Amino acid sequence: MSRPSELLSLVPVVPVVVIDDLAHAVPVARALVAGGLPVIELTLRTPVALDAIRTIAEQVPEIRVGAGTIVTPSQAKEALDAGAQFLVSPGSTPSLLAAMAETGLPFLPGTATVSEVLAVLEAGFTELKFFPAEASGGAAFLRSIASPVPQARFCPTGGITAATAASYLSLPNVGCVGGSWLTPADALAAGDWGRVEELARAAAALG
Repeated sequence: MSRPSELLSLVPVVPVVVIDDLAHAVPVARALVAGGLPVIELTLRTPVALDAIRTIAEQVPEIRVGAGTIVTPSQAKEALDAGAQFLVSPGSTPSLLAAMAETGLPFLPGTATVSEVLAVLEAGFTELKFFPAEASGGAAFLRSIASPVPQARFCPTGGITAATAASYLSLPNVGCVGGSWLTPADALAAGDWGRVEELARAAAALG
């Protein structure tokens, strides 16, 4: 996977996962693979996130592991060093775009408004994250900008559920969605990897 366009085409739903316990990293990744979703975006919101990326990259090579919630230039390099294979940011600044591009990894810069979309397009990037999707206008927003900026393709994330994912995936400018519903906190805490696998299988069927 060398281009962001490939990332948008791998699976209909990219699991967006928060790991609080490093021991959960490998089993949750294996459950997602078993459910038909060989991609995981680990958010850099916990102290063990980078170690979780490193562990998954080493022990579950059949999954593409990425780092989400990249909010500073230094995090882009840290994620690369940990073994991340792609990057995702919730928003975009010139320095953040430059830092993510410098890693050589495919990445999805975050946007939430038409002006932000135009700014990222001007910087040369056409595959984007739309975040926070539901709070920023949802599928209706993306539908309305498909004509004026047809070159932009999105992975909307934020507030999307199993019930609403299809409304996004039906849009011509959406390649996939990001979903946190696949790895509920209570399922991870209980080690209920079978439930994660079932949720992943249902999400994979949306494609």
